[in-house]
Parts: sequence; structure tokens; C-alpha cells
Amino acid sequence: MGNWLLGLPVLWLGLVVFAGAAVVTGAIYAAVMALATNERRRVAFSAVSPGMLPPLGLVFALVVGFLAAQVWSDWGNAQQAVNREASSLRAADILADNFPKARAARIHALVRMQILTAVRTEWPAMAKQQETLAVVSPALAGALQIALSLSPENDGQVEAQRELVSSLENALDARRQRIISSQSSVNWVKWTGVVLLAALTLLGIAFVHTGNRLTAALAMGVFAASCAVVIVMIAAYDRPFAGQLTVKPTPLEQVAPAAG
Repeated sequence: MGNWLLGLPVLWLGLVVFAGAAVVTGAIYAAVMALATNERRRVAFSAVSPGMLPPLGLVFALVVGFLAAQVWSDWGNAQQAVNREASSLRAADILADNFPKARAARIHALVRMQILTAVRTEWPAMAKQQETLAVVSPALAGALQIALSLSPENDGQVEAQRELVSSLENALDARRQRIISSQSSVNWVKWTGVVLLAALTLLGIAFVHTGNRLTAALAMGVFAASCAVVIVMIAAYDRPFAGQLTVKPTPLEQVAPAAG
């Protein structure tokens, strides 16, 4: 699906998808019923076994289930990465206070810089799937270098330095996972497969109910509406950092004031 569609609020996304489903359903219904005006064709269409509909529906349901599992898993992983990054940065911010004020103040500033950069720069880029791992975060890299260069004066500072380095490394790893998650989406082949399976099932329903146009219209309408609901649900979560149901930087923003 296009970036413009996935970036719409859920309400507008639903309206577009339902309108598209209505157009496709109407076109299939009109085509089948027009062809069925010929007696020979009508008999051929009505002879199609209703037994073909359950397998079609099952295949469609399996494909949708796999897509839904992928999309919601990606969204959950993205949220988990953001939470882990925020927790790691908060821990690093607290541990920095165990060292000389000048070094601690520098680490505080770098942690805050990382958060502001993530919120103001990385989030908009991730929404467009333009953020990459090509550039390492300067703020996190700088904070890690300072942490590694510290000279502990007692056992407490030795342990604090170890935990500080570990927290910053976890923050770097969480950032990597966050950016990787921003690249995830359902590709056009899968979307095409879902739409084609839905269209084939609608065609099968039209064939089976050729003898009763009202029944055909009702059955096709119900199935098309179900397909539209499913597509809206998957599309709304397709890209973790785009659209109305995006993963927000709120956990990071909550850490920023303390790091200031």
C-alpha cells in the first residue's frame, strides 16, 4: 500500500478501504449478473458447487492470520525496543551521578541530546522508512566513550562504571532494534495476494448465488465488509512508526526532563 494511505488516520483509512471494497464488489456483481443474462451462462454459473466457498474462505483466513501475526509482532517489538531504550538511558543517567560532576554533567547532556535527536529527527525519518543504521548515534557513542574512559576510585565506582557501560550498550542495541522495526511492513506481493483471494471468493459467491440476485448481493456485501475490516486492522498497524496507531516516543520524552 502507498505511504499516503498508511499514513491516514484510522477513520479515513477505513473510509478509503470500504469505498474500494464496495467498488470491487459492485464491479464483480455487475459483471457476473450481466453475463448471467444468457440462459446457458446462467445455468453454468449456478452449477458451481457451494462447496468451493469454504476452502476459499479458509485460504483467505490463513493468509490474513499470517499477515496479522507478522504485523502485530513487528509493532510489539518496536514498542519493546523503545521502552528498553528509555529504561537504559534512564539507568545511564542515574549511574552517571556516581562520578565527578564534570563527567556526569557531560553524560547527562549527551543522554538528553540522544533523546531530543530521536524524537525530533529519527521519528519523522522512521515514519517514512528513511532512517538507517548507517550512522551511529553521536550522542550515545560519545557517552559510551566517556564511560569507558572513567577512572574508578573505589569498588562502588567500578561497579557503577560496569553498569553504566552496559546501560549505554543496551541503549545502542535498542536503538538499532527500533530502526530495524521501522523498516518492517507488509510488501506489495502479500497485499496483492490478499486482495486477489478476496476477489476470487467474491466471484465464487456471485457464481453460487446467480439464481437469486438479492441473496448474491447480500452475501457479497457481508463478505466484502468483513474483508475491509480485516484490511483496515492490518494496514493500521502495518508500519510501527507511521499512521495514527504509531509507536510514540513517550517513554523517551519522560526520561528527557530528568536528563536535562
